[in-house]
Amino acid sequence: MGTPPLIGDPATLGEALRAAAEQFGDREAYVDGFQRISFAGWVAAAGGLAVELADRGVRRGNVVALMLPSSIDYAVCYAAIASLGAVTTGLNTRLGVNEVTAVLATAAPALVIRDTEAGLPEVPEGIPVMARSELAAACLRRPGGGPAPDVDPADPVVVIWTSGTTGVPKGAWFDHRNLAAAARSAGVMSAPFDRRLVATPFAHAGYMAKLWDQLAWGITMVVGTVPWSAAEMAQVLIDERITVAGGVPTQWSKLLEQPHLAGRRLEHLRVGIAATAPAAPELVERVADLLGVPLVVRYAMTESPSICGTEPTDPPEVQARTVGRPQAGVQVRVVDDDGGPVATETVGRVQVRGDCVMRGYWRAPELTAQVLGDDGWLRSGDLGRLTAEGNLVLVGRSGDMYIRGGYNVYPLEVENVLADHPAVARVAVVGVPAPVIGEIGVAFVVPADPAAAPTREELRVWVRGHLADYKAPDRVETVPDLPLTAMQKIDKLALRELALG
Repeated sequence: MGTPPLIGDPATLGEALRAAAEQFGDREAYVDGFQRISFAGWVAAAGGLAVELADRGVRRGNVVALMLPSSIDYAVCYAAIASLGAVTTGLNTRLGVNEVTAVLATAAPALVIRDTEAGLPEVPEGIPVMARSELAAACLRRPGGGPAPDVDPADPVVVIWTSGTTGVPKGAWFDHRNLAAAARSAGVMSAPFDRRLVATPFAHAGYMAKLWDQLAWGITMVVGTVPWSAAEMAQVLIDERITVAGGVPTQWSKLLEQPHLAGRRLEHLRVGIAATAPAAPELVERVADLLGVPLVVRYAMTESPSICGTEPTDPPEVQARTVGRPQAGVQVRVVDDDGGPVATETVGRVQVRGDCVMRGYWRAPELTAQVLGDDGWLRSGDLGRLTAEGNLVLVGRSGDMYIRGGYNVYPLEVENVLADHPAVARVAVVGVPAPVIGEIGVAFVVPADPAAAPTREELRVWVRGHLADYKAPDRVETVPDLPLTAMQKIDKLALRELALG
């Protein structure tokens, strides 16, 4: 999409922030409801806050934890911490007491900045806390801050927590070089002075690991409304002249139903992202035809915020069935259980290497060694295969696979087929123990029309028309919605418990 407009070669996030403030000045950096702040205003406020944080004992290498909703305040805190050479970590505001306690115990923060009015869990005794209500005064103490500390590009800059679906969350940490690499890998996702609608929580890797990307391209971040509604998103797309926006397939479907978008092509919206679940080819075509927006897919994980992606020119089938090809600076391979190469179109374990990959898990060398080899390859928990065209097809998580009568079944592969059924809005499949054949598949289906839910036999016939017969779900449970983790992923553990109950 061209050359990033940021001039110069900053080596650290702090340097990139100061360069963006100088070069982009009055351009909007953030829009948060009725609040707006320019690049210059953002960095000046962060400088004032940095003075306050230093007075409170925050030093280079210290961790500062943010218990804040996605907001301009969050962005100012992140920039202030980075300018001190300290380490930012964000806690998703949906985490419970046990998760917060575990994360803070591992992070060992020198300070927690917390929204005391948001009903968040209390911070364990002994950890200093700064209330969100104190930020405004702190930012005005000395706008622009004091002298910049000596920061090395190899210093840690951010710790991002995994969703913790299989246990206690782990903190993937990244240095300044990681964040710079993420900006270089952006591809079609970033263009000069984009206006990006941010739907994921700021504590997520999609924001925390991509701040350099915003600075390099001069991007305006528009904070999405909570809770989400199709009408409000449609209005924001129009009013804020959004150029990049993401949503799950059902959200894109609901957008198409909005009366004030009928027949209106959004010329300013140059690319949309289909997130979390596969988008049917028909949906990709309808969004392109009705809104004039190409949908693309991105595959990433907390441990590597850039991995693969499709291109706007890819056909709908590629967008729906694959997660595309490796992004710039990223290598992807599929191996067997012993780490050896597998043939094209053969399912194996997905591994990733590149400058975007985390440096390790925070204060957890043993856990790091389990997934990150000396050769730099990150051993993901995902199973997939590479097509002859080089596209990666995901078939599930290694822990999600179940064995039915001696045959391996990958839930994601089945979910992708079920999601194409016109009576299915959302679906998740889990394996549970069963006598004689070992395990069976249980499909939890959110019907497109609750009054006309698809039957078990109807869905089994549908799956058998696309996949081997043993992959058809043995049970179908109709549910009003699918449970989500704090990171907005489908909670497979909760579904397994429901299936066993």
